[in-house]
Amino acid sequence: MAEPGQIGPLVHVLVTGGLGFLGHAVSVNLLAAGHRVTVLSRRKSTERLAVGAELVTGDLRDRTRLARIVGQGGFDGVCHLAALTSVRDSFADPLTYFDVNAVGTLNLLKAFEQASEERPGISVVFASTNIVYGSRPEGALTEDLDAHPESPYAVAKVAAEQLVAAQAGIGAIGATTLRLFNVAGAVDGIGDTDPGRIIPNVFRAMTGQLPHVTLNGGGHAVRDFVHVADAAEAFRLALERTRPGEHRLVNIGSGRGTSMLEVVTSAQRVTGRTVDVRRLPPKPEPLRLTADINLARVMLEWAPRRSELEAILADAWAAWPVPGR
Repeated sequence: MAEPGQIGPLVHVLVTGGLGFLGHAVSVNLLAAGHRVTVLSRRKSTERLAVGAELVTGDLRDRTRLARIVGQGGFDGVCHLAALTSVRDSFADPLTYFDVNAVGTLNLLKAFEQASEERPGISVVFASTNIVYGSRPEGALTEDLDAHPESPYAVAKVAAEQLVAAQAGIGAIGATTLRLFNVAGAVDGIGDTDPGRIIPNVFRAMTGQLPHVTLNGGGHAVRDFVHVADAAEAFRLALERTRPGEHRLVNIGSGRGTSMLEVVTSAQRVTGRTVDVRRLPPKPEPLRLTADINLARVMLEWAPRRSELEAILADAWAAWPVPGR
């Protein structure tokens, strides 16, 4: 095992949720850097498994199974991405969101605690979300803002952040929590298909799966979009720079703002297709939310290199299933 904070090639990393959109990109990035990757997923399909990664199946809620996987795995670090992520669904089923996102994180930390004699002070990188800041602040959000969760999803994520920080506080792990802004684009032909996000819905409208795309008001709300390849790089850098007893909270975004209307018009330009737009009444929401990424630049020596909007859209479109293409 490498010295703490000096994780080198061929260390063994567990990536929970590694068959997902972001998890696949993280796995690809880790493998390219020479790390060994095992993906933990509830799914048994290897269709989205990064080439060179191993797959183990299990559920974060199954503490016995999780303890066995971790106990036998010999992992030096973990990128914990597995989660339920729909704000709307969390209102309908809050207990499941707490069970998976908060208790599942607890179970993972317990499993590593039980295996700590073999692998003490492992590195943990936890995927959180800018949604925990809530809708009160506006502008470039900094990590010193108080969390203001406004949905069961956000509350469960804050609880998981606190569990990770507490375990790091007693020296059991080293940890970095990455608060991700709007991750988009594609890596290795795997793009985002979440129907709750604007870019997939623009593409659905372009390919006839939706009659139109909807914008609130004039589409002038500004948000921060970061390329999934850049986000994946942040996970690797955080993993390699985390030391036992530390917990760092870091924003990962592009640091730039893009309006919803700009997403639509740029998508039409990149794809050469048009899309019908239906405008809904304005929502009571912050006009501008972007990431202050100064800490990421300093602590992780990270910078977004492919997060220009047109690059994000071009990669996402290239991965989108288009009939007859």
